[in-house]
Amino acid sequence: RKPGMTRDDLFAINAGIVKNLCVACAKNCPGAILNIISNPVNSTVPIASEVYKKAGVYDPKKIFGVTTLDVVRSNTFISEAKGFDVNDVDVPVVGGHAGITILPLLSQTYPSTTFTADELEALTVRIQNAGTEVVEAKAGAGSATLSMAYAAARMAEACLRGLSGEAEVYECSYVASSVTDLPYFATKVKLGPDGAEEVLPVGDITDYEKGWLEKLIPELKSSIDKGIEFANTD
Repeated sequence: RKPGMTRDDLFAINAGIVKNLCVACAKNCPGAILNIISNPVNSTVPIASEVYKKAGVYDPKKIFGVTTLDVVRSNTFISEAKGFDVNDVDVPVVGGHAGITILPLLSQTYPSTTFTADELEALTVRIQNAGTEVVEAKAGAGSATLSMAYAAARMAEACLRGLSGEAEVYECSYVASSVTDLPYFATKVKLGPDGAEEVLPVGDITDYEKGWLEKLIPELKSSIDKGIEFANTD
């Protein structure tokens, strides 16, 4: 990603790559867990799912959009703001993985803490725009790399822990979901031997967070529809 580009600008490049990879995966390893990290994740997860449906091997428990980097960034920014040990902090991030579709639920931060209205706004917007912050800081040399690799490793390890039978393994992920009216949505997911064992609800949120949720729904729906349409166009 270059300065001035959005994740959605990557669609033209990555959509076809993801589609072709998923065709191969559906044919050769249909039962494997698939972690989709190629942006725009809001569209590439629907693409992957449609490919698997066409191949007759779709299992919604096995296809994950990796949104872990949003959680990692949230944990980092909140720990810095509040003086917490980052290893002790957990901030659920719901919605999608681009701009305003990223919704950090700061009211559900662990350990429990409080934020002023100004802090809420500044932290929410910074978390939503953190990827762009990195792109601009690199000034044309690319986007997040090491932090993205860390997020990918964390999600992959969580999936492996779930597959091994470890109990109570949770990560936020963008998955097939009935939590909202949208077919895909990121919330906390319980990982188990079969993949997504349980997709958790958003839970109790503040009026401030409800406002962001209302704003993100149409944006996320558009990205989902774009992915589905692409996957079904030969």
